[in-house]
Amino acid sequence: MYPSLRPIHAFRTTKKVGLNMQAGLYGSLAQLAKENGQTTTYVLEQAAEHYLQFVAPTESTVRPEFMAHVRASIAKNRKLLQLLADGE
Repeated sequence: MYPSLRPIHAFRTTKKVGLNMQAGLYGSLAQLAKENGQTTTYVLEQAAEHYLQFVAPTESTVRPEFMAHVRASIAKNRKLLQLLADGE
């Protein structure tokens, strides 16, 4: 399913990638890496491995436009939902 997640010290082939990330998020990530004596690349690799190992297998994907419709519907029908919840 996913490539084997090897320890960071194991021999590995790397691939240079370009990254577009929210500036504030990247700044926080870079600061955290610096404070912990790590490289930003190392922290990003750890985050990617964590996502592949723990998040992706348990996450069902819902299209954003569908969730926007659901949220709009809930907001539109909030009063009805409350009346039904109250049993009136």
